[in-house]
Amino acid sequence: MSDSADRSWAEPLATGVALADAQLRLRWVNPALAELLAIGPRSAVGQSLAVLLHRPEWMALAQRALHEPAPLQLRGIDVPSARGDAARMDVSMQPLPGGELLLEVHALAPPAPSETPLSATLRGFAHEVKNPLAGLRGAAQLLQRRIDDEQLRSLAGLVIAEADRLAALANRLLRHEGGAARMGPVNIHEQLERLGYLLLAESAPPALRHDYDPSLPDIHGDADRLLQLLLNLARNALEAGARTLTLRTRAEPVVRLGERAARMALRVDVLDDGPGVPLALRDTLFEPLVSGRADGTGLGLALAREIAREHGGELRYTSRPGETVFSLYLPMGHAHD
Repeated sequence: MSDSADRSWAEPLATGVALADAQLRLRWVNPALAELLAIGPRSAVGQSLAVLLHRPEWMALAQRALHEPAPLQLRGIDVPSARGDAARMDVSMQPLPGGELLLEVHALAPPAPSETPLSATLRGFAHEVKNPLAGLRGAAQLLQRRIDDEQLRSLAGLVIAEADRLAALANRLLRHEGGAARMGPVNIHEQLERLGYLLLAESAPPALRHDYDPSLPDIHGDADRLLQLLLNLARNALEAGARTLTLRTRAEPVVRLGERAARMALRVDVLDDGPGVPLALRDTLFEPLVSGRADGTGLGLALAREIAREHGGELRYTSRPGETVFSLYLPMGHAHD
């Protein structure tokens, strides 16, 4: 893409397209992107890619994208324009031979007034996974009917149960069932044991340790959503390189949860021995579509925090190399101002 003829295909596109060099300086933008950013196509040449990717962690991902074999994605990011406004966009970054970076930018329609950006993204995701889930469940049912080994039948049953649970979550995200959590008494230790069973069925199961306070009472919550939260935390740790997970429960007195305080809270810790949270991500770790992995979606921790807040709780973490602890705080009894 060294001359104008090479770029002529992108000139009439409604999709914004840009080319950056190995130093992440813009070499060219097409008219659609220039209009989105309210800049002149010629005046953009030579400027830093920070004109588009204005946050340091996004620029760090762009630098990494130069050396990745597959495109990196930034979904639903707010990109400011020279007009002073900002538009929500998806950005794909594709490395090219010669050390250049090709960007495709898609402007997104704004969410409904009552809908958060994360909720809109999750609804789209839920729509996409429903058909594969149905196929997965059907295949597991066939296996369960045709195999005689009791352990394999049990694993097929686990696949069916998880497909049903994820389908139910997808339906709620799509508001087929009102979208509200199904609240009731939840024994947190039963959910942690279920989590352990799911993790041990993974292709590379972790070493699991348990440190429970058996005196803790049931809490009020949605068992499926809380299990999803805990599963997101555990899988996030494993994908980051952890080999051992410790599941710990405690009662915590006087905890601030958002704008309110709980006289007593349940604390659930998921402790791992991984490398720790990268410094570049620590301030934005729970934001949607932020991931430290090239193949990450950036939805797991954002969804976990949304579920925690849906239950009147909070999700926090501490991290250093060799020990990262994600702590879920849930109110026990009534919170007060």
